[in-house]
Amino acid sequence: MRVYRNVIAGQPVEPASAERIAVHNPATGAVFAEVPAATDAEVIEAVQRAAAAQKDWGKRPSIERGDALRRLADSLQKRAVIIGAALAEESGKSLADATAEVGYGVELMRYHAEWARRIDGEVIDSDTPNETLMLQRVPIGVVACLIPFNFPIYTLVRKIAPALMAGNAVVVRPSNTTPTSAFAFAEALAEAGLPEGLVSILTMTHDVAATLCTRPEVGMITLTGSVTAGRAVLDFCKQNITKPSLELGGKTPVIVEPDADLDAVARMVLAAKTAHCGQVCTSVERLYVHASIHDALLARLKAGFAARSFGDRATDAGLMGPLASEAARKRVHAMVERAVAEGAVLEAGGVLPDTPGYFYPPTLLSGCRQEMEIVRDEVFGPVLPVIVYRDFDEALRLASDSQYGLASVVFSNDYRKVMQATTAMEAGELYINRFPADPYQGYHAGWKRSGLGGDDGKHGMLEFTQTRLVILNY
Repeated sequence: MRVYRNVIAGQPVEPASAERIAVHNPATGAVFAEVPAATDAEVIEAVQRAAAAQKDWGKRPSIERGDALRRLADSLQKRAVIIGAALAEESGKSLADATAEVGYGVELMRYHAEWARRIDGEVIDSDTPNETLMLQRVPIGVVACLIPFNFPIYTLVRKIAPALMAGNAVVVRPSNTTPTSAFAFAEALAEAGLPEGLVSILTMTHDVAATLCTRPEVGMITLTGSVTAGRAVLDFCKQNITKPSLELGGKTPVIVEPDADLDAVARMVLAAKTAHCGQVCTSVERLYVHASIHDALLARLKAGFAARSFGDRATDAGLMGPLASEAARKRVHAMVERAVAEGAVLEAGGVLPDTPGYFYPPTLLSGCRQEMEIVRDEVFGPVLPVIVYRDFDEALRLASDSQYGLASVVFSNDYRKVMQATTAMEAGELYINRFPADPYQGYHAGWKRSGLGGDDGKHGMLEFTQTRLVILNY
């Protein structure tokens, strides 16, 4: 049993409370580690230390902050296998995939370091003679970073890299499901030599997380999580009018037109739906197939889903891994059972395995209708409902008929239809003839209940700044 310590102001600290949070290996169900449950006092100390450190950090030239991020990227790269091993055990990913996630985080860190000398403002004409208006981009202060369980290292970097680059300090709350990789990450922070107080990483209960999010020193809360979690953050933000940045649920629609390469589509759909057991925010959640190709594509998908094996990826990296928890598995299976009761046809999967761990088989459902729960609510598991459509206008209408609007996909080689989709699809991202991959230089932002604000690229960087207008009369 491994026991971890919280990191306050860059240093591991002895727990102030005896309360511990158990960490399970989702491939076996066994508890392999314990992390501390931070107290209110510890969280307050971390926030206050961050606020003090930020005053100097925010005044440093951006090139110095960029140099610090590059040092941190180098430290992460050196520890990629160590961090990846922790991530694999807590998440059920293969060591190769977990280590690759750290590598993507390294590249993302280096991308944000390149914003040194590029965070700029504006000079604006005044209506008054002998006067200039200057719009500056300045740090917000302390940012509370709330990390999800599905990509805990990549998302941690996605939040702290632009926050630090913009001149902020951060207090990180990892997911209680996957916290050990964050503490392995903390060792890279120590080596990089960031100023004391600038970064703290603490695990905590939901009640103590409320203390973190409602501290007056916290100027921004960034969350990747569920719509329910997003609503809770918005409630926290009301107390001090704190800025929220939220990436919430997704229900990615995929439209497949008759001219698509069905073999390629079937391979991509299967890969996307089973990657990390479907626990990906932009994973395909609804498949709209033109009536003329429905049977042909369904046959390909059925064969692929039935043949896809699952199990412990520590022993075979080619298997599909587990869901994050037993509660998640029960929730997913209950949704499948309700879909079948509503008239969906179970083409593959749909059974609870009698094995250790939190596994659920790749599950394919045909005969689905737009009003079904399985079509309307996020599953966040390896379950795919298939819906038939008869013309492209209908497909676009059905795809946009959702409370979510994170990502969307169209498979077509007809440029007229592609251009139609670019103006009609109600989602923050639209991918043509490929699946989502979140390019570093893009902007990952959801519409509707999928969130507020966004990540990546120039616009994701600027989320972590606020403006100051200077009216200079001379």
